[in-house]
Amino acid sequence: MKKNTMKKATVVLLTSTILFTGCAQKDPERYNNYENTQKGVGIGAFLGALIGAVASGGNHAKGAVIGGVVGGALGGTIGYSMDEQAGQIAKELDEKVDNTPQAVVNPDNDIVISNTQKYVKIMLRDKMVFDTNSSTPTQEAARKIEKISNVLTKYPDTIVQVVGFTDSRGTYEYNQKLSEQRAKSVGDIFFNNGIQNQIYSKGCSYNKPIVPNKTKEDMALNRRVEIYLYPNTESVIDACSNQ
Repeated sequence: MKKNTMKKATVVLLTSTILFTGCAQKDPERYNNYENTQKGVGIGAFLGALIGAVASGGNHAKGAVIGGVVGGALGGTIGYSMDEQAGQIAKELDEKVDNTPQAVVNPDNDIVISNTQKYVKIMLRDKMVFDTNSSTPTQEAARKIEKISNVLTKYPDTIVQVVGFTDSRGTYEYNQKLSEQRAKSVGDIFFNNGIQNQIYSKGCSYNKPIVPNKTKEDMALNRRVEIYLYPNTESVIDACSNQ
């Protein structure tokens, strides 16, 4: 690769990185609606294509290879970062990272920490987080969230998404409002802890149950708050959907 071409690719990479990360860091409204995160979808794909095209000097086949190498390197870094954050949060909460399906259906687990290459998920069981018919977190829950916040101070670019879920008793509209209130109240604790991360909250009513809402025990499993930690907007999922 010619020096000028490599130099151009480097300039594009640095400029694009500053442009898109700077917006998040300088945004004064760190606590917004979840839907705003969707605006960032596609940025990573755009950057990969742009870098590949510039670095290859117009050679599309060569550009694809370069883009793949760059994308692979970035993906490996993101995966490591998610593993690292999951491990640190588990240590802070005196828990372990458990990616098995059995973890979330075990009623003895008030907290389940899992991770993928794209995000970390912290599930907080409703009985630990809220008193009956309340959307205000308990003192125990507030302490747990504070410990998670302590880890997030090391990762200010991580996006925090708090999602509330209910069981199927009552109307969909009632549960939607309750799930939103509970998600927001947990998000408020993160925000009030002073972390610099962007924080979003979302209610899912009784969508996406862990198990069918057939018994009181099953309903208790479905009442929960899930905290998602994302490395970037590309990784954000629709937490209310099974897709």
